[in-house]
Amino acid sequence: MTKIKEKFITDKKGHKIAVILNFDDYEELLEDLEDLSAIAERKKEPSLSLAAVKRSLKKSGFLHSKN
Repeated sequence: MTKIKEKFITDKKGHKIAVILNFDDYEELLEDLEDLSAIAERKKEPSLSLAAVKRSLKKSGFLHSKN
């Protein structure tokens, strides 16, 4: 992720009350939040080893052996 260039809106006392973001930065932040949400939802799902995934892909024909 690139450095976000934000601008702040402040009240009369100088307290930050809002932020202005470049639209591309905003969209990237939303995508990151969606990714993090998906990771959190799947946290308790069982995982597979790389070897198991390779075996499954070879068995289904999606991955071919070099030999």
